[in-house]
Amino acid sequence: MNTKDPNPKTEITPANFPALRSFLHGYFHEDVADEYGTPVDAAEQFCEDAETDERIPVAREWQQIAELTYRDAAGMNAALKKLGSACRLKDEEITQVSAIFARCLAVRPHRQATGE
Repeated sequence: MNTKDPNPKTEITPANFPALRSFLHGYFHEDVADEYGTPVDAAEQFCEDAETDERIPVAREWQQIAELTYRDAAGMNAALKKLGSACRLKDEEITQVSAIFARCLAVRPHRQATGE
């Protein structure tokens, strides 16, 4: 019996997704509606509040969860709940939050010009 999976899936645990877990506890909590309005608004606020070194790991881990769950709403919600989310996202919210985090990854820190 071969115990090695040639394409091992990352197990969805807080230890494997520490940045996303921290984000979910801080932004996708039971008071999200009172504090931010919607989970989409909470994600936008996080991107405004957080430094680049905080945003990038959260955005990468979000993308990884999305890939692992094939962006299926039920799968995403189960994974996010496992990591500490108190929100249940609709399909369009998953798409919107994914787009927000994709923008976080697209933004590059300012670098000095190299005299080209």
